[in-house]
Amino acid sequence: MTKSSRNKTIHTDLERGAQYLERCLEVSDLSGEVPLNRTIHGDTFEAMGRLPESFADLIIADPPYNLNKKYNGRSFGKMDAGEYEAYTRKWIEAAKPLLKETGSIYVCCDWESSLIIGRILGEYFTVRNRITWQREKGRGALTNWKNSMEDIWFATVSNKYTFNVEDVKLRRKVIAPYREDGVPKDWIESKNGNYRDTHPSNFWDDITVPFWSMPENTEHPAQKPEKLIAKLILASSNKGDTVFDPFLGSGTTSVAAKKLGRNYLGVEREAEYCIWAEERLEMAEKDPRIQGYEDHVFWERNYKG
Repeated sequence: MTKSSRNKTIHTDLERGAQYLERCLEVSDLSGEVPLNRTIHGDTFEAMGRLPESFADLIIADPPYNLNKKYNGRSFGKMDAGEYEAYTRKWIEAAKPLLKETGSIYVCCDWESSLIIGRILGEYFTVRNRITWQREKGRGALTNWKNSMEDIWFATVSNKYTFNVEDVKLRRKVIAPYREDGVPKDWIESKNGNYRDTHPSNFWDDITVPFWSMPENTEHPAQKPEKLIAKLILASSNKGDTVFDPFLGSGTTSVAAKKLGRNYLGVEREAEYCIWAEERLEMAEKDPRIQGYEDHVFWERNYKG
């Protein structure tokens, strides 16, 4: 089937993407140094065991949700609660030593795995918040509510950590503006409309899940939007910091970090996903834009003044 010219989905296979896979490091290549701005191909537990302690300023982790799901033909089978708890504890114990004392960690999950991840995360870190974001789409259900929300747990190693609140404000339209003595109160009047830059809350309804006409879209079954990850990176790291993703997938964390002037490092076991990550990193050199984030402002979904 011929792909529409508007369909920008990345699905480069092993043969066509050999040049991208050659750019990746194999786990066996790790020598104790930090290979900044690289993609590591291999098992994340083995890779984390070979990386030096305290190299990362921020970890963004998107581990497999406790669902029956196929990743490039490889199946992840749903575990019972005890097994998934043991799996979660195993990767958190491997990841924590890699964070600096001033570091932060964000962990993505669905509503069910969130019940386990939030509790276990609190055993190793200081949990600061739980973000819930609206996927805006999802399959309908006949005997339950449609699942269109996901969680992200925010935690820190210590009480000294980065949080750049001014960098993650959301620009919202002001529909019913209030004036005091004829002057706009808590909003700005412009030729492009009335707006207010609001403090970020822990509920995000401005995220668009990647789809076929977006350049960032890949065939990964659980890809996170660049805009979503950009918020985490801007809030909890500074330019020149290092962002680590132990479950890199199709590379969203690395791509967003590169576009925002951070160093990155990610581990992914599927070769094709590594290829897509490297292809997207190459694309980022030509086009550093993040959809929904422009002029240092996050815009509401489907709106720009």
